[in-house]
Parts: sequence; structure tokens; C-alpha cells
Amino acid sequence: MSSKTKNTGFSRRAFVKTVGLAGLAAAGVGVPGVLAAPEKPVGDPKAATMPRRKLGKTGQEVSILNLGGMFDTINNQLLLKQALKWGVTFWDTAESYGNGLSEEGFGRFFARNPGTRQQVFLVTKLVPQGGDFTKRFTKCLERLKTDYVDLFYVHAITGIGDMTPAMRDWAAEMKKAGKIKWFGFSTHTNMADCLLGAAKLDWIDAIMLTYNFRLVNDPRMQQAVDACVKSGIGLVAMKTMGGGPGMPKTESQAELKIAERFLERGFTDKQAKLKVVWENPHMASICSQMPNLTILSANVAAARDLTKLGREDLHHLQQYAQDTCADYCAGCGSLCGEAVAGVAPVNEVMRCLMYHRDYGEPELARETFASLPGDFRRRLAHLDYSTAERLCPQGLPIGRLMRQAADLLA
Repeated sequence: MSSKTKNTGFSRRAFVKTVGLAGLAAAGVGVPGVLAAPEKPVGDPKAATMPRRKLGKTGQEVSILNLGGMFDTINNQLLLKQALKWGVTFWDTAESYGNGLSEEGFGRFFARNPGTRQQVFLVTKLVPQGGDFTKRFTKCLERLKTDYVDLFYVHAITGIGDMTPAMRDWAAEMKKAGKIKWFGFSTHTNMADCLLGAAKLDWIDAIMLTYNFRLVNDPRMQQAVDACVKSGIGLVAMKTMGGGPGMPKTESQAELKIAERFLERGFTDKQAKLKVVWENPHMASICSQMPNLTILSANVAAARDLTKLGREDLHHLQQYAQDTCADYCAGCGSLCGEAVAGVAPVNEVMRCLMYHRDYGEPELARETFASLPGDFRRRLAHLDYSTAERLCPQGLPIGRLMRQAADLLA
């Protein structure tokens, strides 16, 4: 491939990045100067089906691709319809997504399309903070236009201590009332510790965790996943692109190399990153934010395509992870949290920066930042992060990132 794609006039780097983000090759869109990927039977539901896996001890089979609801579901009803048509029957939302608007969008779809609620394995979530769970959950169900959810998560826990006996008792009460079928939590922070703790509890049915090509070979994460599998806990992966909070320092050659590598194989680097997670048979599903039909189409194609990644493919992704490790926050929030004496939720702020820079979702980043508990925002840019930087296994410039967060997100 030449330094510029034929007859387009824009750089190879820009082209590869655009294709990687949009998944155009997988969607079967022809691009001048580039060998088209093999067509995937995305648009014909009779030509291929969405694979399904069992969600741990629940025994429930779920689609291996999960529609993450962190987007404008109210004005994307066609996308919801197409997701269902293509077999994406596992839908995930939360009270905090758009302050309930995501749930409302799902609810409108169910109300306007009778019978579809029974086809969907539905999840919603509540953060531990914010008051009475029962009252808030009742509002969730009202917005969703349903009497129950299939799975309920306590949202974004940072330690297994957040899963209190009161939570256990509430879950039992809701199950008895028929308002939830299964119960668990989601976590972006201290994931391995949370999983290891959950494996000792007999009342956790499922967990959604940050899990991606950067973490699959981490020994402690492997230990934690194995412990949950032995306990029968169903696992759902999120944040599978492994994006970072900073402006990538290694974008140029590392990104180009990995993107071009997988385009030659017939799929994008984004699809390859999904495939790495599906290589683990214990990951029942991937929860992915798919706010438009192009991304939905590309991800559905990846899920339906049974091509396995080879040893060399996995090696290239592992090398890419090593080359770009300083761009990624690995979620070990206990280290940086203790280093700043718990004054600021550094790991959660990193997640907000990731939404802003890697996801390209500044509004979502600001909403998430505003929802973080505590009175840390006015001090965020002025704390001493030197100890946290010394402890960070990724070598992140935490102080600089926190100052940027204060400017971008406040």
C-alpha cells in the first residue's frame, strides 16, 4: 500500500484509523485502493446466526455480543430493531446512562414493538450511592416498560466490600418478587480483587468486568477468572478495545502496523480485539457500545465469523499491548487511590478521560465525571500525584492526566 490511498488524497494513517474505527471492511464497504475483506452475511439473518453461550450457573444462553446502552437509544429505535434482527438479544443499560434516558429508549422500543421484550435478555444497573435501591429500581422498571429485568448489576463497584449483606438481602427480596432473575455487579476498578472476592460468595450470579487483549495474559486476572468459573459465576466482558485516558504517544507506527496486519486477514483491528476476548470460552458475552449501524454491523460480522485468531495474530496483539502500555490505565485503582489517601478516585477519572478521548464521547465523559461521588473536583488539579506515578505499573503521567481532566471535564 502506498503512503496515500489511491484517488483519495488523504494519508494512509488517516485511512487506516478511519477504517479501524468504523469497521468498514467488515461491513463489506468497498474502499478505493484497498483489497475488500470477504463479505460477511450481516444483512441476511437466514445466512448466519449469532452464537450464544451459557451465562455461568444461570444456565441462560445469551448472545455473545451485548448491546451496551450508553448512547441515545430514544432517537436510535431503528438501531435497536436491527440489533434484534441480527441476533443481538442481550441488552445492557443503567440508571446513570443519560440520567435514565437510555432506559427510556429501551422502554419505548418494547412499548412500540409488542413481543420484543420476551426476546431480549435485559440488564440494568444502579450505583451503590444515591439512596433507596427499591425506589430507584422501581423507576428503572417504569422507564423500561417492563415488570422485571433478567439480570441486575450493582454498578461500578471498586471493591468486593461494596457487595454488602444488605445487597444480598435486597437481591433475594427482588428475586422472590419476580422483579429480577439474576444478580451481580459490574466493575472497572480492581477487577481481579473483585472477582476473587465474588468467587467466595454464593449469591453472585454474574459479573461484568473490564477485560481485553491487554489483560487476558495477566496472571492475577487469569486466576480471578478461573475462580469465578469454578464458582459458576457468569462473566461478561466490557471495555474490550483497551483504550486509554491519554492522547496516544505511540499512535503512529504501532497503530498502523496492527491495523494493516488485520486488514490483510480480512477484518479490522477492532474486530480482532473482540475475537481475542471470545477466544476465552468462559466469557459469555461482550458488552459493546454500538451507537450506529456501521459499528453494529462490524461487530455482528465479527461475532458471526468463526475464523480463529492464529498464534501469530495473538503475538501481534500482545506486542501492540506492550508497545502502547503507557497509554492505558489497567484499572488497579487501589494503588493510586491509596497514594492520594483516597482524596480522589483517580481510576474513575481515568475512565472519564477514556470516554472523552478514546470513545470520542465528551458529553458522556462529563456526565460520568459529574456523577462520581465525593468533593474532589476543585482539588483534582492540585493534588500531589508523585507517589501514585511511582507505583503505577503502566507508567502513566497521572498528575498531568488529572490536570487535563480538571480542564476537560469540570
